[in-house]
Amino acid sequence: MNTKLTLRMDDVLVEQAKTQAAQRGKSVSQMFGEFVASLGASKRGRDLPPVTDSLLGIMKGHRVSETDYKRHLREKYS
Repeated sequence: MNTKLTLRMDDVLVEQAKTQAAQRGKSVSQMFGEFVASLGASKRGRDLPPVTDSLLGIMKGHRVSETDYKRHLREKYS
């Protein structure tokens, strides 16, 4: 069942929401619904931002030592 919800936001935010929705091929209502649903959903039972949550486990199976990390930083900032 869908229920109507009225939100009051600054004009700039409304335009940003409409632009983002158009770029994603969704309605503002769909985008807002997905956002609210994501607030309570956590794949791993942690309260992490979606980007951080998506990175968890990316290095699984790889060993990275402190020496490797320091070498990386020296190369990156030299």
